[in-house]
Amino acid sequence: MAVDQLETPVSGRPPTRPGWPLAVAGAIAGGVSLAVGELFAGLVEVLPSLVSGVATFVIDHVPSVVKEFAIRLFGTNDKVALAVGIVITTMALAALVGTRSRALPWLVPAAFFGFGLAGALAAARTPLSAFGPAFVNGMLASAAGVLAFRLMARPVSEAEETATDLDRRLFLGRAGAIALLALIGAGAGRALFERTRRLVAGREQVQLPVASGPLPSIPDGASLDLPGISPIITPNADFYRIDTAPIAPPSVDLASWRLKITGLVDRELELDFNDISDLPMVERTITISCVSNQVGGDLVGTAEWLGTPLGDLLRRAGIRPDASQIVGRSVDGFTVGFPVAAVSDGRDALLAIGMNGEPLPFEHGFPARLVVAGLYGYVSATKWLSEIEVTTWDAFDAYWIPRGWSKEGPVKTQSRIDTPTRSTRLSAGPVGIGGVAWAPTRGIDRVEVRVDEGPWMAADLGDSIGDEAWRQWSIVWDATPGNHQVQVRATDGTGVTQPEERTPVAPNGATGYHTVTYAVEA
Repeated sequence: MAVDQLETPVSGRPPTRPGWPLAVAGAIAGGVSLAVGELFAGLVEVLPSLVSGVATFVIDHVPSVVKEFAIRLFGTNDKVALAVGIVITTMALAALVGTRSRALPWLVPAAFFGFGLAGALAAARTPLSAFGPAFVNGMLASAAGVLAFRLMARPVSEAEETATDLDRRLFLGRAGAIALLALIGAGAGRALFERTRRLVAGREQVQLPVASGPLPSIPDGASLDLPGISPIITPNADFYRIDTAPIAPPSVDLASWRLKITGLVDRELELDFNDISDLPMVERTITISCVSNQVGGDLVGTAEWLGTPLGDLLRRAGIRPDASQIVGRSVDGFTVGFPVAAVSDGRDALLAIGMNGEPLPFEHGFPARLVVAGLYGYVSATKWLSEIEVTTWDAFDAYWIPRGWSKEGPVKTQSRIDTPTRSTRLSAGPVGIGGVAWAPTRGIDRVEVRVDEGPWMAADLGDSIGDEAWRQWSIVWDATPGNHQVQVRATDGTGVTQPEERTPVAPNGATGYHTVTYAVEA
């Protein structure tokens, strides 16, 4: 008999057994439930992901201050952090249930089926799922969790029945095997889900139309010769993603997808992807930014967008004189709203279908999205677009407005130090400092740098490629030994210089000078 299989009880009393095995069994069983839910979501197209459903519920109901904290802490990994948080919370609750299962044998099935129902209700709230399929997946996941718990708890029960200590090797071996299967199942489910989404979407078969006004080549003088500076065009793989979609972008079937234009128009329209592709196309280089971008943050990027002018499309529908707001709706229910004037005041406002020479990536809105120069994404940049509604300014408040954000969201003039980073070890002598500055629709006229509250020095600017795109800047600093504070500010094409006062991102975008402190060695 193994040493761990101790021993006949003394004086007829069973030995005290620790509660940790049932807690471990509960936690792993909770993970099994989530894994099985993901596996079935990947295997059966109509079954939704329970994790994504809960993530959507959290995103919709979390206070703005929590959202901003998550973005500051995790940046573009906020979705991954949310998924990990859901898994940890579920496993912790299941562990607590497990510890109580000896006193309340009915608690495990009741709690797990309650978890499954809660996940189903959360998933069914989204426009992409119905309660029936969500309930089926929730019950399958719950049943798998209960079964896994009973398999792991059996050695504990047998030890109690025979008044012997738990065989830890048997328990841990069984628990480890089940945990491994859960990990494999979750990974397989996510991979299958992604594969199914790509097959259904049909993105690989899309041939982008040729723009009637293709972009000229970027002049050599636009890119400055300084390592570490942000490129003029942000690669798709590096472009930031901040949205209210859950763990994975929504799955859109291109064959059945339609874009509706409704509301205060003379003729409501319904267009499929081929209809949109047949419209006159233009290419535009536009910098877009998230309102959650902190001073010096990376939630900003520049791309070459292919699309049809939104103003032309809406004029085709016939905008009525009393219209004052354009509302964009996503397939997942997210909404934005911006003034009708934004499609006729000279800025570029596009119904975009291409990004940097390829169909929109799934993460950035395939098959179609809105891109409006000079407006933060929360009021303009609807991804996975399904409807454009023309209405009045007071008739509708988009997703973020009731949550405390401003209804108007013009992008503020900003500048950023890209290189050197604050962790770079610098030596005394000439040091190249550089970055980017942006003020979409107004352009950048001047960038200045100062060291240790000294005089402002004019930086060199890369050639402009248009007022809607950022510009690179650089300056050579004669660094001296010690700690030094470097700040940057930009002046836009209207003569307005970004303010020094630091303000938070809420309710309509951060302000302040980007400041980096460097340690210079002799």
